[in-house]
Amino acid sequence: MLSYLMYATSYVWARLRRDEGVTAVEYGLILALIAGVIIAGLLLLGPALNNLFTNSANCVKTPTGCTGP
Repeated sequence: MLSYLMYATSYVWARLRRDEGVTAVEYGLILALIAGVIIAGLLLLGPALNNLFTNSANCVKTPTGCTGP
């Protein structure tokens, strides 16, 4: 029984130490995480950026009455 436990332990340890590189699934997960962060950022900052650029465009068209940032 002890020899089987030693064999199983060495087998698991060897599998954990082997470097197999990054798989396509891991790349897909990283890509999904980055896309989620970008989408969340756009949803949170989108309305504020829209107001900023709209105000800037209006000030370029008619500079009278525009205030600073």
